[in-house]
Amino acid sequence: MFSKKPRFAPQTASAAAAIDGGSLWTKIAALPVANPYVGAGAAALLLFASLGVLVATGDPRAGAPSVFVALGQAGASDLAAEAAPDEMIGTGEITMVPMDGLALAEDPYGGTAVITLANGTQRVLPLDGASAQALPPAPIAGLTQPSPAGLLPIVAPDGRNPAQAYARPFLSNGKPRVALVIGGLGLDPVRTQQALALPPEITLSFPVGQVSNLQGWINQARARGHEVMLEIPMEPKTYPNDDPGPDTLLANARADETQAKLDGLLAKATGYFGVTNYQGSKFLTSNAAMEALATGLRRRGLAFIDDGLAGLRGGGIPRASADRVIDEAPGRDAISSQLSQLEQSAGRRGSALGSGFAYSLTIQQVATWAQGLSARGYQLAPASAVTVRR
Repeated sequence: MFSKKPRFAPQTASAAAAIDGGSLWTKIAALPVANPYVGAGAAALLLFASLGVLVATGDPRAGAPSVFVALGQAGASDLAAEAAPDEMIGTGEITMVPMDGLALAEDPYGGTAVITLANGTQRVLPLDGASAQALPPAPIAGLTQPSPAGLLPIVAPDGRNPAQAYARPFLSNGKPRVALVIGGLGLDPVRTQQALALPPEITLSFPVGQVSNLQGWINQARARGHEVMLEIPMEPKTYPNDDPGPDTLLANARADETQAKLDGLLAKATGYFGVTNYQGSKFLTSNAAMEALATGLRRRGLAFIDDGLAGLRGGGIPRASADRVIDEAPGRDAISSQLSQLEQSAGRRGSALGSGFAYSLTIQQVATWAQGLSARGYQLAPASAVTVRR
């Protein structure tokens, strides 16, 4: 967090004098030097005149918009196109400055400004390099409830749910859709920052329980326009030799135990539209375990996307399964081949979903691949856009 300097600084005495050497105010200021009695009378007259103006006009800022700025770890970017000319914003301090023509320093991390207008309405404006790409900050009002472990997602009384509210908006252009989830983020800061720089349509996922400052990473991802998922640890076939952690969802646990563990994991952050599996080769093949998971996610209004291990299972929630793990085999050629086959799948079926890990090579390959996707006749889509309720 940092604080920007005020855009308008108070004038010094020398600067004020330079404005108009022969003005009335300059002459009044000089009166005490020339004649103390005259100066005292003039000062009293000026004081009463100022009070009269204030009484007549009131606070010149009364009714003006106010701003609360939640910055990331760096500054902000151009907001001039995001608000009406008569709106005002802050620059990270209390100083209010005109919106017209304002250009703030670029912020590589992101943040938002919440503008409160005189009528009480609010507008959320992005302050990151992606500007219009930024997603609203979390939590969104009405979509959480408190719990001993933290805020839990819920379905709002009006029917809104996190799977919709926290997803990246998507408008199809008619081309086959290709979606991609990059997981394992938050464990390595450098690779996570590399992933944040990917096109905002690419979905990012974070392994809950393993990432320090999980909410901070989610906030940065959303400020860059990326929708976010949590990776839930699930029992693999090699458990306990291969143990995803103390909060691992176990295949043979009672339904209430699974849902209690799930709630504990979901309460560690907010702002995600759904969850995905972290391991889980045993859990995902158990009917009872998957039903308990689906029940818990349905109650919370969340989507579930798996890496391909649970492709035939539904649960009455928004669902998708990855068609390919693009970096299952290492190497540039192998990753390029998987991405090409992902495009072919989208061409045949209208959409396709891939998943990958936050390896530097994977991120580099994906960045290059995404640049030419539209020219090849495909549309890059967030993972939420290829989910279906089944």
